[in-house]
Amino acid sequence: MVLLQETDLPRRTLGVGQRPALIVVDMMFGFTDPASPLGSSQPEVVEANIGLLRAFRALSLPVIFTAMVYDSDEQASVFRERVPALNCLVPGSRWIEIDSQLTRLENEPVVWKHWARGFFGTDLHARLQALEVDSVVVTGLTTSGCVRATAVDGLQHNYRTVVASDAVGDRNAEAHLANLHDLHAKYVDVQANHEIIAFIVITKWKVTAIYKSSHCLT
Repeated sequence: MVLLQETDLPRRTLGVGQRPALIVVDMMFGFTDPASPLGSSQPEVVEANIGLLRAFRALSLPVIFTAMVYDSDEQASVFRERVPALNCLVPGSRWIEIDSQLTRLENEPVVWKHWARGFFGTDLHARLQALEVDSVVVTGLTTSGCVRATAVDGLQHNYRTVVASDAVGDRNAEAHLANLHDLHAKYVDVQANHEIIAFIVITKWKVTAIYKSSHCLT
């Protein structure tokens, strides 16, 4: 749980809407395998993502993965100059593959990106619109980097946005906690997996019940 301080601005908890999508940010071997120049050991984050994936799949809710790749020298050249480890993310490399523990399904697309933000320069927003999504749950790596950037972008695209606190992680524990607090205080809701799963199960049941009642013969 992220605790707000008296000095934080008043804000409301919105949670997810009636049609949430799960955005799994950069859960690639390049970030989950400590052998990668960008990687760190995050077994708890992997396990938490598996739990959320299981819930979204059981309810037939959309799942979209993001991943980073560079196939030309011009792509994000300044970003890569500043963080040379990013240069390992090239086509054909194991580091750009989604961690096999998550067992990505064929109907779960990968949105390829060159920057921290999942929406910037990609078709992520168009995909969500086509799926009639009204809210997003953001998970993945890292909290202070691509997760934060994608979550704020979700808000800026007018989606109710929730960051799953159990299912995100960072190389730096202090940065992880500071960014969760900042996100929760200003931009999005930060909730534990069990809160998110309970809400989407209840919401899915209500929507199904309303749909069935509206289609009953009188």
